[in-house]
Amino acid sequence: MVLDLGFLGDTVHLLPALWMVRQAYPKAELHVAVASHVVSVMDCVPWVNQVWGYMRYPRHASLRENWRMVRRLRREKFDVVINLNGSDRSSWLTFLSGAQERLGRMPDDGGPLFWKRMFTAHVSHPSDREPLYKQRCQCLLQAGFPASPVGFHVSIPPSALDGVAILQSEAGEYLHISPFTTADHKELPPAQIAELIAALAHAHPRLKIVLSCGSSPRELAKLKALLPLLQAPPWRVFPGNLNLLQLAAVIRHAALHLCGDTGTLHLAVAAGTPVLAWFWPNPSMKIWLPDQGPCQVATGANLPGQPFLTGISTDSLVQMSRNLLATQQTEKMRSLDHG
Repeated sequence: MVLDLGFLGDTVHLLPALWMVRQAYPKAELHVAVASHVVSVMDCVPWVNQVWGYMRYPRHASLRENWRMVRRLRREKFDVVINLNGSDRSSWLTFLSGAQERLGRMPDDGGPLFWKRMFTAHVSHPSDREPLYKQRCQCLLQAGFPASPVGFHVSIPPSALDGVAILQSEAGEYLHISPFTTADHKELPPAQIAELIAALAHAHPRLKIVLSCGSSPRELAKLKALLPLLQAPPWRVFPGNLNLLQLAAVIRHAALHLCGDTGTLHLAVAAGTPVLAWFWPNPSMKIWLPDQGPCQVATGANLPGQPFLTGISTDSLVQMSRNLLATQQTEKMRSLDHG
């Protein structure tokens, strides 16, 4: 069992470490526990035998639900439980799992005095110097797992587009935009989002516009307020009605994915889709900034009295989109020449 209870970004960043576990133990029954609202994204990794959901959103698991989780873990009689995030809740679940071998990651502050007793082995790696997926792989290397090429190894079935109103033949014919995040200070102002969409449509007339958002009341309200600001209706709009596998498929088949500091960024990186992202300045940027694949990131500022991200011009974002699409076209031509 690999036990990780983070949200979408955390779960995507877990995949390379999961792959290392699978490569080290190809015949093992491999389970993973993730937050219940992101379980469907694990349909992209058929090499995991079983996925468990744990209530994290929109509420925390109750005492009774935690007790059921412990009982289920103990019934499975796992040989090994691996916990690479070091959170209190996942550490307690690891300790109570009954597994003979329990690998844990030391929190940066060392954790409570009794923390090490929860595990039979532990590793330590700084949490603020590199992307999260690399941190987790480094933890496994410390624990003695053999090195293997780092990658996400996702498999998005063509059937994931069924019922999404996008055909497989339309792959590469649209831009996918996730304009919203979990907080205003991570987002571009609504007027600028509308301006950006109009500028992208003008700069890339052959590409259609696809908008999507999460299912939270906050994001749905923001999308409803944004649509009247647009000069033309998008080709497709998905108001929180896609599961994560469908969303991954929509992103996978886009010519370019545009977003802020949010979970869809990590889906795009894992799927190999070119990414244009705008980020807010924060101490955790190194953990979440993409460092592989075709991507460009614009960093703005959070000014006092300004609820949204500032300092990123629409023209610069459009130019970045041109650069990314031109690079992809060049790579495609090279691959055809070599073929």
